[in-house]
Amino acid sequence: MGFSNARGGTEAILAAERLVRSSGEEAGSDRIGLAQLIERMGLAVDRVMGEGGLWSPELAARALRRAEGDVMEAAQLLRAHRSSIPRLAYSEVASTDELRVIRRISSAFRNPPGRQLLGRTTDYVGRLLDLMPEDADAAEDAPHDHAHEHGHGHGHGHGHVHDEPVTTGDQDLRHPPRLIGLLREMDMVVERRPGADAEDPEPFDITRVPARPGAPRSAVLAALARAETGALVNLWYAYTFSTVKHGHEIPGEVRHGWLPVKVAHPVTGRPVTVTEIRVTEVETIDDLDRPEEDRSRLDLGYGLCFGHNERKAIAMAGLDLLVHRDGGRTELEQRVLITLDGIEACGFLEHLKLPHYVDFRSLLDRKRAVRGSSADGGAR
Repeated sequence: MGFSNARGGTEAILAAERLVRSSGEEAGSDRIGLAQLIERMGLAVDRVMGEGGLWSPELAARALRRAEGDVMEAAQLLRAHRSSIPRLAYSEVASTDELRVIRRISSAFRNPPGRQLLGRTTDYVGRLLDLMPEDADAAEDAPHDHAHEHGHGHGHGHGHVHDEPVTTGDQDLRHPPRLIGLLREMDMVVERRPGADAEDPEPFDITRVPARPGAPRSAVLAALARAETGALVNLWYAYTFSTVKHGHEIPGEVRHGWLPVKVAHPVTGRPVTVTEIRVTEVETIDDLDRPEEDRSRLDLGYGLCFGHNERKAIAMAGLDLLVHRDGGRTELEQRVLITLDGIEACGFLEHLKLPHYVDFRSLLDRKRAVRGSSADGGAR
């Protein structure tokens, strides 16, 4: 903590910025490296990329370090940087059938096609704070000879530390068949895929056109993908346990893996893979139980976001279902499109700390005028 006595607006602002920089420079510990943040604070880096709307682990780590660990501030830094980058090309439509899976689980099927792949997770252990001495913690983090450990459970699942090829017989567990294919074969799901005459043929670009109620599904999904994770989960939770809903959806498939990004070759025009990004994808299943719905089938919600953020993707898929089934009857779609952007919400909140002298003086003047008119009325 520090205090700087400075006069004048500009002088005080510059002094405040210097205090922020000097607090890091004068810290007794070593400067945190970008590789440390990416490797040891990966979930925070992933969240910054998702809410900032830009896939770049190094830039996200740099923003997180600059923001002193404030995820929302880091996302705002990343999004501001993104707005200054020229748009060189558009990628081809990515098919998540090509996802190279690191982790894949199903809450709906014990033994889904392609089996369960637990990957890295703490879902099945107690949340206990590690109070071991720092030197013991460092020894635990040292390299050891179990780089290819397997974990079993949750329906004959497998967990793998590294992203090496995994096969069972002739089946590649890194590219398992999608569960939705099985449900379609069983004729159990309503069809929500856009057809040739769909009203949503191209993804809605919420970075260039503001999305408002009545927007296509792609706009809703894009808004959910960039939403602040806490606000997203809170809204999903509030509507899931509302009086008009009598149950919750079941995640049919939760997948985390590497998705290839392709662009058209400038000479041949053929798609060329230029990179891979990590994403979390969720398809969640809900019961159709209203009189106007096809009660012989199920509905599916969808969620896809940058990095490893299952909490966000599951809530996103649930809200996709809720918005669709709500059909504009309530303000849910408006809240999804307008109020879930954490950067917008925090921007409004942060501006409250700026000078509002004129506003407050006007407020006081109005109150005095009301008192004056009341006194005059009482005197008469």
